[in-house]
Amino acid sequence: MRVLLVGAGGVGTAFARTAVRREVFEHIVVADHSLDRARRAAQAAGDRCDAVALDASDENAVEALLRAERCDVLVNAVDPRFVMPLFNGALHAGVNYLDMAMSLSQPHPEQPYSETGVKLGDEQFALATTWEARGQLALVGMGVEPGLSDVFARHAADSLFSSIDEIGVRDGGNLVVEGYEFAPTFSIWTTIEECLNPPVSWERDRGWFTTVPFSELEVFEFPAGIGAVECVNVEHEEVMLVPRWVDANRVTFKYGLGEEFIWVLKTLHKLGLDSTTPVRVGEIEVSPRDVVGACLPDPAELGDRMHGVTCAGTWVTGTGKDGNPREVYLHHVVDNAWSMAEFGSQAVVWQTAVNPVVALELVASGAWSGAGVLGPEAFPADPFLDLLSDHGSPWGLDDRGPGRALKP
Repeated sequence: MRVLLVGAGGVGTAFARTAVRREVFEHIVVADHSLDRARRAAQAAGDRCDAVALDASDENAVEALLRAERCDVLVNAVDPRFVMPLFNGALHAGVNYLDMAMSLSQPHPEQPYSETGVKLGDEQFALATTWEARGQLALVGMGVEPGLSDVFARHAADSLFSSIDEIGVRDGGNLVVEGYEFAPTFSIWTTIEECLNPPVSWERDRGWFTTVPFSELEVFEFPAGIGAVECVNVEHEEVMLVPRWVDANRVTFKYGLGEEFIWVLKTLHKLGLDSTTPVRVGEIEVSPRDVVGACLPDPAELGDRMHGVTCAGTWVTGTGKDGNPREVYLHHVVDNAWSMAEFGSQAVVWQTAVNPVVALELVASGAWSGAGVLGPEAFPADPFLDLLSDHGSPWGLDDRGPGRALKP
């Protein structure tokens, strides 16, 4: 398999370092707006990688590069504002496509905190019939969240439950970054986007609907010594993906942000620093959100200062195969010390990057196959979970009594 990897940040670098250990990846072209950054990522991964400069917003340039390098698939490892030019470039080049975040949403113009406007992924799903007619696969939302969390939902529906009440993705951790007052472990651009947009939930009788940011606080018990973490509603792709393929009464996403993190995000919003609309400063125009990103440390370079673990998982309640009430938390925990020692990548970015590697291995083997715009839920879960464990990072399942996951 020949891969065009667009994005040489933390996730892109971790993808390349992980993929080159698997024989199925014949060649990886690492592309980034910064040629120097692309070269660093390629050199860190080894001699099966080359580096090129690419403007990810130019779909014609994307198509031309895919053709010139004879690539089989485009892996999108940049922030979601570039989804559509990369998605369209892959479509026109006749190759498959994979991303870890979907096309951007737009709030409802009149009722942003009750009704959805343009949802995450809507622009991509609008082209699903075209992808299917051409026999091409766009595997969307295939990171860790979304991605592995959706695979967990599929596994629960197929193997653990006869009927499902709620599928709730819950993310938490106890990572600490030494030497910084505030240092997000993932892209601040994406974090602002998903945390300050109206969060979306789904219910069988109501469909998709929104609430105010950081709503419906709950305390969730995480494994691996993390313990109780306050979680709140956040906009995320799983809520748009899971109901399309998995039968449930309710789908939610909540993130363990913490009081200080929420306060910082609210302050950025009050000051207008979350805006992506350029403002003039002297003789130049600059996006306030890009300024925030430039002022913060690069998440890819925080690994040596980080301690602790991160946990991504899917909490499911309903009726088990035996007809009795059941509650489980399927989860994947990564210790930062392990990921740094094994791959040279910090825990959060490696946990995101390993999942597209696994997915493409399954596509190459034929264990996962299809055409159109498909989420992880559209494929069998067990081959994925088995192969993830083969990468040295097994998943877990906590079988909990009803009500144990949440604290009042």
